[in-house]
Amino acid sequence: MTDKEKYTEEADIITLEFDEGEVECEIMGIFEHGDKEYIALIPHDDTDDVYLYEYKEVDTDDEEVEFELIDIEDDGLFEEVVKTFEEIMAENEEN
Repeated sequence: MTDKEKYTEEADIITLEFDEGEVECEIMGIFEHGDKEYIALIPHDDTDDVYLYEYKEVDTDDEEVEFELIDIEDDGLFEEVVKTFEEIMAENEEN
Protein backbone atom coordinates (compact mmCIF):
# COMPACT_ATOMS: atom_id res chain seq x y z
CA MET A 1 0.00 0.00 0.00
CA THR A 2 1.24 3.50 -0.62
CA ASP A 3 1.99 5.83 2.27
CA LYS A 4 -1.27 7.71 1.82
CA GLU A 5 -4.46 6.51 0.23
CA LYS A 6 -7.96 7.93 0.35
CA TYR A 7 -10.90 5.81 1.38
CA THR A 8 -14.58 6.57 1.65
CA GLU A 9 -16.33 5.27 4.72
CA GLU A 10 -19.40 3.12 4.05
CA ALA A 11 -21.14 2.11 7.29
CA ASP A 12 -18.45 0.44 9.38
CA ILE A 13 -16.75 -1.50 6.56
CA ILE A 14 -13.96 -0.24 4.33
CA THR A 15 -11.97 -1.93 1.60
CA LEU A 16 -8.18 -1.74 1.65
CA GLU A 17 -6.29 -2.19 -1.60
CA PHE A 18 -2.96 -4.02 -1.39
CA ASP A 19 -0.65 -5.18 -4.19
CA GLU A 20 -1.93 -8.73 -3.71
CA GLY A 21 -5.61 -7.76 -3.75
CA GLU A 22 -8.39 -6.19 -1.71
CA VAL A 23 -9.34 -6.87 1.90
CA GLU A 24 -12.64 -5.81 3.47
CA CYS A 25 -12.19 -4.58 7.03
CA GLU A 26 -14.50 -3.65 9.85
CA ILE A 27 -13.69 -0.41 11.64
CA MET A 28 -12.99 -1.44 15.22
CA GLY A 29 -12.44 2.09 16.43
CA ILE A 30 -10.60 5.37 16.20
CA PHE A 31 -8.40 6.43 19.11
CA GLU A 32 -5.89 9.11 20.03
CA HIS A 33 -2.20 8.69 20.71
CA GLY A 34 -0.24 11.85 21.28
CA ASP A 35 -1.68 14.58 19.09
CA LYS A 36 -2.84 12.27 16.28
CA GLU A 37 -5.70 9.86 15.67
CA TYR A 38 -5.28 6.22 14.75
CA ILE A 39 -7.72 3.63 13.44
CA ALA A 40 -7.96 -0.08 14.22
CA LEU A 41 -9.30 -2.32 11.45
CA ILE A 42 -10.25 -6.00 11.58
CA PRO A 43 -9.94 -7.81 8.24
CA HIS A 44 -12.77 -10.11 7.16
CA ASP A 45 -10.39 -12.93 6.31
CA ASP A 46 -10.79 -15.20 9.35
CA THR A 47 -7.48 -14.17 10.91
CA ASP A 48 -6.84 -12.58 14.28
CA ASP A 49 -5.01 -9.67 12.64
CA VAL A 50 -5.69 -6.04 13.51
CA TYR A 51 -4.44 -3.33 11.16
CA LEU A 52 -3.40 -0.01 12.73
CA TYR A 53 -3.01 3.18 10.69
CA GLU A 54 -2.81 6.88 11.33
CA TYR A 55 -6.25 8.32 10.58
CA LYS A 56 -6.73 11.78 9.10
CA GLU A 57 -10.05 13.25 7.97
CA VAL A 58 -9.95 15.16 4.69
CA ASP A 59 -12.03 18.29 4.17
CA THR A 60 -14.45 17.89 1.27
CA ASP A 61 -17.37 19.86 -0.07
CA ASP A 62 -19.73 16.88 -0.14
CA GLU A 63 -21.51 15.22 2.78
CA GLU A 64 -19.49 11.98 2.77
CA VAL A 65 -16.70 11.59 5.28
CA GLU A 66 -13.41 11.07 3.49
CA PHE A 67 -10.20 10.19 5.23
CA GLU A 68 -6.65 9.07 4.68
CA LEU A 69 -5.04 6.01 6.20
CA ILE A 70 -1.33 6.62 6.66
CA ASP A 71 1.15 3.80 7.26
CA ILE A 72 3.01 4.02 10.58
CA GLU A 73 6.56 3.66 9.30
CA ASP A 74 8.49 4.43 12.50
CA ASP A 75 8.90 1.17 14.47
CA GLY A 76 9.10 2.96 17.82
CA LEU A 77 5.93 4.94 17.15
CA PHE A 78 4.18 1.80 15.93
CA GLU A 79 5.01 0.00 19.20
CA GLU A 80 3.65 2.98 21.18
CA VAL A 81 0.42 2.95 19.15
CA VAL A 82 0.08 -0.82 19.68
CA LYS A 83 0.52 -0.31 23.44
CA THR A 84 -2.14 2.41 23.51
CA PHE A 85 -4.50 0.20 21.50
CA GLU A 86 -3.91 -2.76 23.84
CA GLU A 87 -4.58 -0.55 26.89
CA ILE A 88 -7.87 0.60 25.38
CA MET A 89 -8.86 -2.99 24.62
CA ALA A 90 -8.00 -4.08 28.19
CA GLU A 91 -10.14 -1.24 29.59
CA ASN A 92 -13.05 -2.25 27.36
CA GLU A 93 -12.79 -5.88 28.50
CA GLU A 94 -12.94 -4.78 32.16
CA ASN A 95 -16.17 -2.83 31.56
